Amino acid sequence: MRSSIARRLGMDIAGLVPADRDVEGVVEMMLDATQNYMAPLTKGRLFGWHAALFPTGRSGMRKIAVGAWRANASGPMQVVSGPIGREHVHFEAPDAARVDEEMRAFLDWFEGDVAIDPVIKAGVTHLWFVTIHPFEDGNGRIARAVADLALTRSEGTPQRFYSMSAQISLERNAYYEMLGETQKGDLDITLWLEWFLDCLNRAFDAAETILASVLRKARFWDARAGERLNDRQRIIINRLLNGFEGKLTSSKWAKLAKCSQDTALRDIDDLLQRGILVKDAAGGRSTSYSLREV
Repeated sequence: MRSSIARRLGMDIAGLVPADRDVEGVVEMMLDATQNYMAPLTKGRLFGWHAALFPTGRSGMRKIAVGAWRANASGPMQVVSGPIGREHVHFEAPDAARVDEEMRAFLDWFEGDVAIDPVIKAGVTHLWFVTIHPFEDGNGRIARAVADLALTRSEGTPQRFYSMSAQISLERNAYYEMLGETQKGDLDITLWLEWFLDCLNRAFDAAETILASVLRKARFWDARAGERLNDRQRIIINRLLNGFEGKLTSSKWAKLAKCSQDTALRDIDDLLQRGILVKDAAGGRSTSYSLREV
């Protein structure tokens, strides 16, 4: 994913492996949704997104109709979660014969001048699209992209530091539960909109955490711009900056850096002398280390 995004943004980052085509498709769709947010959402644009998600014309081993609405031949369209043999059906979508008409109504509404708060519109948009479930597969990913497009329009800029799509993916169990309750109920979608707005707030919080981490890393490396570090030291320091779990000991250093215990101790002693690492207060059998805050 990082490789695909970096390549599309014109960034040359060493060490990143080429992205798989399915990952490229997701990135292509999300960048189109958020960077070209003022372009009309049309049937053809949605078909293009769908084709990008399934470049081989298959979902796993199964051949599907790509760049086209689902047909009756594929049988009832259901939102299902859980392992094979223990699937849980959350929702059954409208009959395929109704999809074209339903999508025309949806797209006319989405592009129309609707007197509604744009963030609320994003919540309605996601629910409406995923309820129609117009494709054989990929509906959830495309629904999230459409919602992100609506949110980007609400802000009037493609510069965004949060992702509603990513947050919904993180909360998929709660998402499926709320989706099922809403779609099996009446036309009152208040609870859905409350959940959507709460999820959006959590996406903001997550973005703040990520930005704080990025700024911390930037401050650290700016302050150490003249330091000559070996590759092992850079790897472990970046692990610490990214939120290392547990305590860093010499044995963990050796394992992560794939070096001997003696080499790990030399690397650590060097960083201690430079004031980059500090010894933690005694609290166990092994000495542990932390980064000195800049």
